[in-house]
Amino acid sequence: MARACTPGENFEGFVRAASKEKWLEYHALEHWTHFYTDYGHELQKRFFDFYFKGKANDWTQQPKVQLQVRHIDRFVERHETDWPLPATVWTKFYLDPRERTLSLEPPAAETEISFAAMGDGLTFISRPLTEETEITGPLSAGLLISSSTEDADIFVVFRVFSSDLREVTFVGAIDPHTPVAQGWLRASHRKLDQALSRPYRPCHAHNEVQPLQRGKPVNLAIEIWPTSIVVPKGYRIALTIRGKDYQWQATTGAKLSNFKNGLLGCGPFLHDDPRDRPQTLFAGTTTLHIDRDGSSHVLVPIIGSRQHKSK
Repeated sequence: MARACTPGENFEGFVRAASKEKWLEYHALEHWTHFYTDYGHELQKRFFDFYFKGKANDWTQQPKVQLQVRHIDRFVERHETDWPLPATVWTKFYLDPRERTLSLEPPAAETEISFAAMGDGLTFISRPLTEETEITGPLSAGLLISSSTEDADIFVVFRVFSSDLREVTFVGAIDPHTPVAQGWLRASHRKLDQALSRPYRPCHAHNEVQPLQRGKPVNLAIEIWPTSIVVPKGYRIALTIRGKDYQWQATTGAKLSNFKNGLLGCGPFLHDDPRDRPQTLFAGTTTLHIDRDGSSHVLVPIIGSRQHKSK
């Protein structure tokens, strides 16, 4: 049984396990709020009683996937038959440079936008959603980028904003102000594992370093960790492309006693070691190339009939 409180390996365990007898439980908040309290304790007992003690309980009726679907103010438990969810409508939102928006239509013109390679980057935001929209599953970003140096670290953040443009964050496994979903990729590690990759879940081989040629665009396929969020009508979704870790705000006052970094949105584990990110390689200029083919986009798992309609 795979359980997930932070996205990643547990979803992979469920998807790639050969056995037909496999289950996935997905929840959010801290590690202990769901799985280490009565909710999770009861779920584990039923599983172990059935398989280890041979007890005739109701485990054979347990659905393959059990979700805690996140709303702005609550969680709603729901059962599903598979992951990704069968009702997923994979929807591309294209990066439109005219007003820095996310659009369902590819851009009408080609352009380039540059930003400091270790800076705050760019944000593309949708128009208000005209109906409540559930987004549950893995996401991915396709970006066409070039660099003034031989490498670039790309940080992508999938975000939700209220109707008055306040960002919606949530309590994560460690940090109290985490965004909806994040992804990371070093451009020189862009080579894909073709056997394991899917459009919604790029998988990188990490067996070859492919330096960039300065100024020459390359396509990046970036995995964004799975999430679940029901976005209210009138709210907006957004994609931020950065050159450093996400930061909810400059200071929060939150910090764990056994870590040096404060909790600013990414937890205490940051990509800021100068030995790994030397200025000569990573402090140049990154350029995002927008083409009419829609190479720069984010693929979003919209569930069922709750699809985005822009005003």
